[in-house]
Amino acid sequence: MYPNPRVVEFIEDHFIPVRFHIKQHPTMWHRFGIRWTPTILVLSPDGKEQYRIEGYLPVDEFLGQLHLALGFCAVSRKDWKAAEEHFQATVDDFPQTDAAPEGLYWAGVARYSASHDGAELRKLGQQFKTRYHSSSWAKRASIWE
Repeated sequence: MYPNPRVVEFIEDHFIPVRFHIKQHPTMWHRFGIRWTPTILVLSPDGKEQYRIEGYLPVDEFLGQLHLALGFCAVSRKDWKAAEEHFQATVDDFPQTDAAPEGLYWAGVARYSASHDGAELRKLGQQFKTRYHSSSWAKRASIWE
């Protein structure tokens, strides 16, 4: 799978990995609309795609993306607490990655989804003023400043 022990351990702890080779399983390629390899799909137990990672990534970037995937799986279950924890872990554990601003955004959205308190969205907008302010995620949150 992935040559890094941190990645292997994280995947073994949180996912059930299944590997398909394009030439041996072309129907899977078409079923999921795979455009490039590697493509990592995170599926729900009923086989619905929850998250997609395309292309090779360095270790921390990949782990950050996997945390986002777990967050989106929790969102699909409406488990806002777990979603927030996974999204926040992306920010806390991988702050220099491209996944971190997205994690910050979705952690705030998960807090809002759990509470329906608009103050959570305003806090999120303020957080982006000091952190990841040049990211596209800051632009998305700017409405709540």
